[in-house]
Amino acid sequence: MHEKISLKEKVGYGLGDAASSMFWKIFSMYLMFFYTDVFGIAPAVVGTMFLITRIWDSCFDPFVGIMADRTKTRWGKFRPYLLWTAIPFALIGILTFYTPDFDEKGKIIYAYVTYSLMMMVYSIINVPYASLLGVMSSDRKERTTLSSYRMVFAFGGSLLALWLIEPLVNHFGGSLNSKTGWLYTIMVFGIITTIFFWGCFFLTKERMEPINDEKPNLKEDLNDLLKNRPWWILLGAGIGALVFNSIRDGAAVYYFKYYVSSTVSYSINVFGENFAMTPTSLYFVLGQAANIIGVIAATPIANKIGKKNTFFGSMTLAAILSVIFYFLGKNDVMLIMVFQVLISICAGCIFPLIWSMYADSADYSEWKQGRRATGLIFSASSMSQKFGWTIGGAATGWLLGYYGFQANVEQTAVTQNGIQLMLSILPAIAAGVSVLFILLYPLTEEKLETIEHELSNKRNTTK
Repeated sequence: MHEKISLKEKVGYGLGDAASSMFWKIFSMYLMFFYTDVFGIAPAVVGTMFLITRIWDSCFDPFVGIMADRTKTRWGKFRPYLLWTAIPFALIGILTFYTPDFDEKGKIIYAYVTYSLMMMVYSIINVPYASLLGVMSSDRKERTTLSSYRMVFAFGGSLLALWLIEPLVNHFGGSLNSKTGWLYTIMVFGIITTIFFWGCFFLTKERMEPINDEKPNLKEDLNDLLKNRPWWILLGAGIGALVFNSIRDGAAVYYFKYYVSSTVSYSINVFGENFAMTPTSLYFVLGQAANIIGVIAATPIANKIGKKNTFFGSMTLAAILSVIFYFLGKNDVMLIMVFQVLISICAGCIFPLIWSMYADSADYSEWKQGRRATGLIFSASSMSQKFGWTIGGAATGWLLGYYGFQANVEQTAVTQNGIQLMLSILPAIAAGVSVLFILLYPLTEEKLETIEHELSNKRNTTK
């Protein structure tokens, strides 16, 4: 259980989130734009669709976790889902960005069906993937390292997606409003994600077994989860952090298209061919690169001052910087990019921490109740993350509608100011909520050391 995790296995584990994050980031930053400006659906309708489909998807996550906890194969409980679901994940992602020639009602129905299926298959592959962290090692520092590798690869996958998405759409279709450009681009990413998920499957290993070898009992598993106070606190902190990110991400394309309106382009070379990078692409790429810096910094900082203190400091600074961001003008493009880097470093710090802390809460539950339901805890954690994304995504559509947004026309001063608020003050409020929750988190490093030691002794006793 304390076996040293090899570099190859850490890289393999990271590949899984590189795959997930490519589609996740495309959904976060471009799907609202795709539905409004390419598919032709009203933003308020899209916001409501995000709310309904993501609430269902969030509730679906625990079912996946329960199913994974009860899965028994020669490959383990969680790894098989990476093998089985990789191709459906890619195919449904492609269908999500396919634009059939339907009337308005038909488009809405098609969007509901394909997006709901996409979120369900995302859960079926991502919940077991996240749960895998809880059974690869029992060492909390090794888990933090694994989580950091996961997040480096996650943001690396996001960086690759955001670096290539607009150049590829423009290459295949001629403009960001091209239906063909989007379809072929998502096909490319579908192939990449399938290869990455399979790589994760073949390079990782499940090691930990529950102390008690009794059959899973759903009622007792749920009861243990309800009594898990650290998990509830992480749920609140996670929702606040996801709302912070999803509002900023969802509004960024609109911010540059309708507020900054910069015509400057940047040339990049991909496979021997030059592509023009827009300010929006540069903003996203810088953000993902800065996220990676934050992820790398998280482990040494957390090892020195603790996970809770690192989380608290990062989100507090992100909130302060976001408030300042509001006062940047449309001509302050360089300052916009600088603040994007600073805010993204702070945001990057928290993600490896929160998933490592969820694994700690699984240990806490086993230590407190004598039972372990890793899949359920991580699925419920994934549910909370998606719920935060749901609130942020729905709020993005509703806020655009509230501020009077109309697609592909010049926006009023009120609308432009609303878009500014969506990248600054409103996310700052969500970050503040996350900070308030994490202040209540009870698992200090000393407490976790005691829990780890006692669980290790119990496992050795039962061998």
